Amino acid sequence: MFLDQVKVSVKAGSGGNGMVAFRREKYVPDGGPAGGDGGIGGDVIFIVDEGLRTLMDFRYNRHFRAANGEGGMSKGMHGRGAKPLFVKVPPGTVVKDAESGDLLADLVEHEQQAIIAKGGRGGRGNIRFASPRNPAPEIAENGEPGDEREIELELKVLADVGLVGFPSVGKSTFLSVVSSARPKIGAYHFTTLVPNLGMVQVEDGRSFVLADMPGLIEGASQGVGLGIEFLRHIERTRVLLHVIDMSGVEGRDPYEDYLTINKELESYDLKLRERPQLVIANKMDMPDSEENLKIFKQKIAEEETIDIFEVSALTKQGLNAVLSRTADLLETAPQFPLYEEETNEEERVLYKFTPDSREFTVTRDPDGTWVIAGDKVEKLYKMTNFQFDESIMRFSRQLRGMGIDEALRSRGARNGDSVRIDDFEFEFVE
Repeated sequence: MFLDQVKVSVKAGSGGNGMVAFRREKYVPDGGPAGGDGGIGGDVIFIVDEGLRTLMDFRYNRHFRAANGEGGMSKGMHGRGAKPLFVKVPPGTVVKDAESGDLLADLVEHEQQAIIAKGGRGGRGNIRFASPRNPAPEIAENGEPGDEREIELELKVLADVGLVGFPSVGKSTFLSVVSSARPKIGAYHFTTLVPNLGMVQVEDGRSFVLADMPGLIEGASQGVGLGIEFLRHIERTRVLLHVIDMSGVEGRDPYEDYLTINKELESYDLKLRERPQLVIANKMDMPDSEENLKIFKQKIAEEETIDIFEVSALTKQGLNAVLSRTADLLETAPQFPLYEEETNEEERVLYKFTPDSREFTVTRDPDGTWVIAGDKVEKLYKMTNFQFDESIMRFSRQLRGMGIDEALRSRGARNGDSVRIDDFEFEFVE
């Protein structure tokens, strides 16, 4: 089964907790703090494996969780960091954030890696908080939570050349006779249900990868037929071979077929029309093909200049000429980037989105509870060890330093009101 789009969840490991400990050797006066730091959490790293061809491995396993870091220990010993979790993906995989749609990685080369979720840093042990004013602190941090996100994986096959055209125009037959690929071939529409790849060897020794796509029909770019499901696989190609049934045995006009398919390509992505395109006038061994070709050439000449190759995939007529010309085009055709790169530093600074400077929000639930939310304040809460009074006092000072006390007062909070951060609830004290 071919699977080229899937949504998965990833969670990096949290950092290990720091430790509160003290030296207690018999002959060491004023031993002092000796709690070590926690280890870092494991990253979730996607790595390209050229042996994979689909995202089938993600059909039943859609949750990936890296290990947490080891907690700090006594005698100043730090916890061991967790090993990263490597997730193998096929070449051509695009990774996006499911919520924002932001591009996280475009993985195309063998063993190329991308950190998709970053592990949390380890919490500091009490040895880190010792100072002349507080030589024996009972303060330690919990480990920082690792990144957690929903991501979308989209496979866009790596091929130099793509075959496009209506169903049953002979694309699969063409691929089977010019390469060692063995796609399913049948005398009915949509025989090809998934992209098929084949390595093509030209007579002069040059070679390229050719992709046969499921047939397009009118409205494919809006989801009609199978088109929209597989048009994404054409995006990486540098040359398009437009296969047209010149015999017209199904009652369609070859020139109208040509216009319809190009319109669908343009509707899906305007950049697809920038790619060099060759027309393969297929089924030239059939009756009426010669006459239809003359009419087709006349109509094309009125609009544009394009190379047209007379081919019969069934009898292998005219194949060498089109393959040689395709190889010539590949030598000069540029790579078409899937995503626009940022141009220069000045523009990035000028148009960069600047989020709200406030690090938290204050809202009130219907039951009267004040709710404090925000990434920074929630992270502070999770990294606070509430087993020790000194850690709780430090957390209170951090909230006050962020301006949360003042914000609550300005919103009308009174002494004794309930305040909640994440799942932690406490009373507001003036």
